[in-house]
Amino acid sequence: MAESKQSAELTEVQKKIRATFEAFDYEFNNTVDVREIGTIIYALGCFPSQKDLHDFIAQVEEDHTGWIHLDKFLPAMTEVLLEHKFPPIPEDLVLQAFEVLDKEKKGYLDPEELTKYMTQEGEPFTQVEMDEMLTAHADHEKNCICYKDLISQLTIDPDL
Repeated sequence: MAESKQSAELTEVQKKIRATFEAFDYEFNNTVDVREIGTIIYALGCFPSQKDLHDFIAQVEEDHTGWIHLDKFLPAMTEVLLEHKFPPIPEDLVLQAFEVLDKEKKGYLDPEELTKYMTQEGEPFTQVEMDEMLTAHADHEKNCICYKDLISQLTIDPDL
């Protein structure tokens, strides 16, 4: 019975991977542009570091052609999902990180302040990524980022 349950789980995981991959297969030839892989992996609920993402791409990319074939992606991504690699960061840790940056305990950060942290620390965002994030998440009337609202949009419930 346990083997049947594992087989059903494997089938469901692979169905989910295939559907997500196919959403980015614009030429309908079972390949996607290597630049889409991060988005596909994030859409599947995994959050690798940039290093992990580069290592994963190196594992599945077709001879440095810039394309990834479903036949190579599917088994590698199945392993990632079944072994729960690249889990999301829990919401409470993200909140703690914002609270460390919010030295005055205002409940928000100024866009300039957040940009400084996000482009100069850790795995830095590019200015384009920062501009996109601020456009999507800043309160333009108050010129601030209310990080508690942002956290709920950036985190995934692990029980889903």
